Amino acid sequence: MNPMINTQAVLAANNLGPVSAEIFLVIASCAILLIDMFQKEGKRTLTYVLSLLTLVGCAVITYADFHAGTTTYTFYNMFVSDPMANLLKLFTYLAVGVTLVYSRQYAGERGMMSGNMGGEFYVLALFTLLGQMVMISGNNMLPIYLGLELMSLSLYALVAMRRDHAISTEASMKYFILGSLASGFMLYGISMIYGATGSLDITTIANLVSSNAANHTILVFGLVFVVAGLAFKLGAVPFHMWVPDVYQGSPTAVTLLLGAAPKLASFAMMFRILAEGLPRLAIDWQQMLLALAVLSLVIGNLTAIAQTNLKRMLAYSTIAQLGFVLLGMMSGVTGPRDALNYANTATAYSASMYYTITYVLTTLGTFGIIMMLARSGHEAEELADFKGLAKRSPWYAVVMTALMFSLAGVPPMMGFMAKWAVLDVVVGSGQLWLAVIAVAASLIGAFYYLRVVKVMWFDEVADASPISTPLDMRVVLSLNGILVVILGVLPGPLLAACLSAMTLTLKS
Repeated sequence: MNPMINTQAVLAANNLGPVSAEIFLVIASCAILLIDMFQKEGKRTLTYVLSLLTLVGCAVITYADFHAGTTTYTFYNMFVSDPMANLLKLFTYLAVGVTLVYSRQYAGERGMMSGNMGGEFYVLALFTLLGQMVMISGNNMLPIYLGLELMSLSLYALVAMRRDHAISTEASMKYFILGSLASGFMLYGISMIYGATGSLDITTIANLVSSNAANHTILVFGLVFVVAGLAFKLGAVPFHMWVPDVYQGSPTAVTLLLGAAPKLASFAMMFRILAEGLPRLAIDWQQMLLALAVLSLVIGNLTAIAQTNLKRMLAYSTIAQLGFVLLGMMSGVTGPRDALNYANTATAYSASMYYTITYVLTTLGTFGIIMMLARSGHEAEELADFKGLAKRSPWYAVVMTALMFSLAGVPPMMGFMAKWAVLDVVVGSGQLWLAVIAVAASLIGAFYYLRVVKVMWFDEVADASPISTPLDMRVVLSLNGILVVILGVLPGPLLAACLSAMTLTLKS
């Protein structure tokens, strides 16, 4: 063997450039954990500021890679930095950062910042982010699974953070038990795929499956378990049983950590395993995603109608919204990778990614309003708590109205363009009947979104107490609502960024 070639291979394997954001996050999180030990009881301002600065640092590092538009592998192809990963990471930083801003007052009023380690909320949120980053950039089944477990374990701890709160404790137990079961499903499926191909590397698996060098029966058997695990993490029917209970039982700040950024990581995990690792089995997994999508759209929207608890309603809304994400994923074209198939496949997957980003941005604002209306000793999570909000705070009633319209898919909000993008690729794939079902389900869903709007604008005020909100939360919440409108009126740049990132990733 040529010594020079061997040396170059080792250098490429140990290239820390693609993983620099993750390294920075680990070092910063450990430093914040140590610094927080010396903070005064209940005062976590420095921890809060350092956490946000850490996210800014990660964003600067990742944006440099995204701007370069290149694909780089490291750790023997186990980790990849490509345009899709970098774009998703940027929105993940945004989601976690906005969540921390919205959660600061809420968590403090509920004793989640007390004790010698009161800053653990921020540190666990950062470790959750680290797991998501590993999931997004994993190019091997092993780091993807490790990232998933790092994220999940941090979320289990966050859900159970209010140890004196019986409902939160119950929610954490449900989430932990069902989450462990789903992780077992996924790990068993991965082991079956390894048994069929002899590799955990996604690129190697794709090549072996394409050359018919793997046992098809064992592959499909493993695929079923992997899709079941993915469906659980996404919250798709019939693996959705944990979503409403955990959303309702968790502190609202933790619910937002559960319901926003992890969806971006789950989408990336689904893309890596199914679209990149097993494209030749698309005829199998597309049918599975089809069933999951239709069930999620129908059951999610129908069940949400009966809910009066907003967090529970938004949980079922999440299930329904993810049905659209699955529709985009299953509409990708398979077959020989000529230019036409590249274009169609990239369009379908980018529509799904755009929808996921839209859902996350809208969900951030929705739960932000819920936390804004909450106060010490009172959770503003019932529909009745929003009665007459237009009279108490007209501006935030406008913001909440825009967010509800976006979730319902009303133009010109961002959610309308997201639904349009997904329906366009569904119809383009020749499945008009599926688009009809999706539109019908969305019409059903519009009822419970518009019900919130009606309660805010036309019902009498139920709680006239003043709304006390920190300046940073007011500013970010207002920008959140404005962004949902602007990206609906001018969707081109973000749609183009998603399409470009997905095209470059598929061709790498």
